Amino acid sequence: MNHAQLTALGRALRVLGEHGEALSADTPDARLHEVRADLKRALELLDETVTTEVPRTRCPEHPTGPVDESAPDLCLLCETRRRAARRAEYAGPAPQYRSPDPAPSRYGVRGDRPQPQQRWLPEAWNGQAWQLCGTPRRDRREAELYLAAQRRGPRPATAYRLVHEFTDYEVLRVWGTPVRTDIEPMGGL
Repeated sequence: MNHAQLTALGRALRVLGEHGEALSADTPDARLHEVRADLKRALELLDETVTTEVPRTRCPEHPTGPVDESAPDLCLLCETRRRAARRAEYAGPAPQYRSPDPAPSRYGVRGDRPQPQQRWLPEAWNGQAWQLCGTPRRDRREAELYLAAQRRGPRPATAYRLVHEFTDYEVLRVWGTPVRTDIEPMGGL
């Protein structure tokens, strides 16, 4: 969406908002026809600006990918990766097969299955929600050492947690008790 399209669409939506505020039980039909024309104009602008197809999955990585109804995000590609990771936990890594006469490549050889990415995310409780408090780490021990240093720091948060990101998110460990605090003094009176 370019700037001109964005400006025109914003203007059309603001006009519609003004129409909505002015509607009442005794609004004349001429005014309703004007609202209808403005609504059509806004829809035409929206049709011009939308260039991609409708997402079929809830996956941010593959919004138009193949659908798997049993997956939580409806993404077949991510669900296949998650299943392979779960299978590898129980059965060990997949066997590596080699052809009898490998042809050398200047780009190297890739494994049969790429390893899914996994990270450990250190998060701190800010009184309202969990927020990332450091760089995501590839090593769990390093992430735990980072959180230990944060807890010993000059201004520690009330609670910390370590979240394991492996195509899904899983909370591994929580330090402290997150207590929701009101941001308004005197309880918002």
